[in-house]
Amino acid sequence: MDADALRRLVDDIAQGSIAPDEAVSRLSRLPYADVGDALVDHHRHLRQGAPEAVYAPGKSPEQCVRIVGELLEHGSGAVLATRVDDDQRKALEAAHGVAVTAHTSMLWRAPEPSYDGRMLVVSAGTADVPVVDECMLSLQAHGIEAQRITDVGVAGLHRLLSRLDDVMVADVVIVVAGMEGALASVIGGLTGKPVIAVPTSVGYGSGLDGVTALLAMHATCANGVSVVGIDNGYGAACAAARIARATGGRS
Repeated sequence: MDADALRRLVDDIAQGSIAPDEAVSRLSRLPYADVGDALVDHHRHLRQGAPEAVYAPGKSPEQCVRIVGELLEHGSGAVLATRVDDDQRKALEAAHGVAVTAHTSMLWRAPEPSYDGRMLVVSAGTADVPVVDECMLSLQAHGIEAQRITDVGVAGLHRLLSRLDDVMVADVVIVVAGMEGALASVIGGLTGKPVIAVPTSVGYGSGLDGVTALLAMHATCANGVSVVGIDNGYGAACAAARIARATGGRS
C-alpha cells in the first residue's frame, strides 16, 4: 500500500463508502502478510516509495506464485520479479498472466513514466546487456523511462565519444561494465552528476567473475562514483530511483 492508496482508504472511511470492518481487514495486512515461507512487506511502499520486489533464486515456482499473487492482490503499484528461471516464469505467467519481461526479470502493473529527468544506462560491452536489461526493467518499475547506450567500452573509446552529449545531459548515469571495469572511471571523470557503477561477471580468467571490475570501480580516482554488487542491475536501479525521489525529479 502506498501513500495515495492509504489516503483513498481514509477518505472512503470518512465518506462511508467502505465499511470499517473492511478497512480494518485491509490494514491488517500492514506491515506484512504471512504467505507461508515468506512475509510479504506491504509497508515498504510507504517507507521507501517503492513496493517489495521478488528475488526468485532459491524459491520454488509455487513460492514465487504465492508471493507475486499477494503483492498483486493486496498491494499497489508495480510488481517486479528478478532472476526467474524457465519453470518459475511459466508458473508465474500461468497464475498471473503475461508480464513485461527483460531477460530474466518480469514486471506486472508497469506504471506510466513519472520521472521528468534524464536517466542513462551505459554498458561497456554487449555481453553486459543482461544486467542492463535487469536495470532497465527495474527502473521502469519505479516509473523511470531511461535511455540506454550499449557496447561503448574503453577498447574502442571513440564509440563513447560519439555519444558524449547524451552522457553530459543525463541527471544520473548507471555504468555497467565487466573486464577491468574502466568505463565507470571514464564516465565518472566526464560528468559531475551521480554515477552508479555496476561490475559484471563478464571477463577472462583474471576478471575473477567480476571481482576485478568490482575492486577497480571501488578504487577509481573519479571522485563520487558509487558502486553496487556484481551483476546487481536491480540494486543500481533502486539507488538511482532514490536519487530521483530525493531530488524531486518527478513530474
